[in-house]
Amino acid sequence: MRTCVPLLVAMLCGLAWAEDPKEPEPFLELEEEAEGAPASNLYSAPNSCHGRCWEAFDRHHPCHCNARCQEFGNCCEDFESLCGHEGFSHSSDAITKEELRSVSEKIYRADTNKAQKEDIILNSQNRISPSETRDQVDRCPEPLFTYVNEKLFSKPTYAAFINLLNNYQRATGRGEHFTAQQLAEQDTFLREAMKTAVMKELYGFLHQQNRYSSEQEFVNDLKNMWFGLYSRGSEEGDSSGFEHVFSGEVKKGKVTGFHNWIRFYMQEKEGLVDYYSHIYDGPWDSYPDVLAMQFNWDGYYKEVGSAFIGSSPEFEFALYSLCFIARPGKVCPLSLGGHPLTIQTYTWDKSTYGNGKKYIATAYVVSST
Repeated sequence: MRTCVPLLVAMLCGLAWAEDPKEPEPFLELEEEAEGAPASNLYSAPNSCHGRCWEAFDRHHPCHCNARCQEFGNCCEDFESLCGHEGFSHSSDAITKEELRSVSEKIYRADTNKAQKEDIILNSQNRISPSETRDQVDRCPEPLFTYVNEKLFSKPTYAAFINLLNNYQRATGRGEHFTAQQLAEQDTFLREAMKTAVMKELYGFLHQQNRYSSEQEFVNDLKNMWFGLYSRGSEEGDSSGFEHVFSGEVKKGKVTGFHNWIRFYMQEKEGLVDYYSHIYDGPWDSYPDVLAMQFNWDGYYKEVGSAFIGSSPEFEFALYSLCFIARPGKVCPLSLGGHPLTIQTYTWDKSTYGNGKKYIATAYVVSST
């Protein structure tokens, strides 16, 4: 991968960023798939921090909920009650930023199934500015992936993951209906993932944090939060967190989700994905790395899509799950190989499972240095 260039100061939507300069700056403000989350979970309450905890600074809001609002004295009145205890409702249960960074480093080191340098040849080609992402111009004549060692795909978690990708209809508004085999494939992926050091590290951490009393409870929750169906469109049960984040969807003529390098490679190989450009290439000199890119997916455009490159399926699944459990609907500060990285998750508030638990609406990388 290329040497990292300074991160983008300008935001995709023109919003200013006024956070601590030591923290990673976002290379996109809000990906378009977040539009699929209910309005109550986005920025519909400008006078409240509801759904806005730790968001980027927006000068158009009358009050703020970012990390430095207390320093500037411009927090919303409910900032302390809604954002004061990240992760859990009581400070004694909260997972700290330091703990998140520590466990993410352990997960990073545990990913022995990741691609090695020689397994992937990436051709990132032309980098554009954030102001050009809406142009829909193909500035890269060559595919993104020059070479991938497909022996990776025979590893149990890769094979189980790939089997899931063709189980979905990408258009929202069309209900998903799983066969017995497809449901079994979900269980197979979870079973194979839980055998890995990555997921054992995650479960051990969450068990120590009193989030789960047993591994089976953890697996059951993962199945519900990731594979449970809810409705983004007019049809009942037309989406899930897994479909959105890893497989990708099309809503209102735009690509939403689609944050997985394996899916991208396979679709590009079939001639269904046309790589246009990128706005960010991460600082890691080995895999996994991060790329924020623009592409066309069989006739539909993705304005900004971030993805890990070269990571194992369980690695992405673990980090997104960690952030959704520890920081649901908020930014989640992590550290990978000594480099800070931030993941944003959103909850789906229109329906729940279990005792009021929320599904994953989306999860993606929003910043890194």
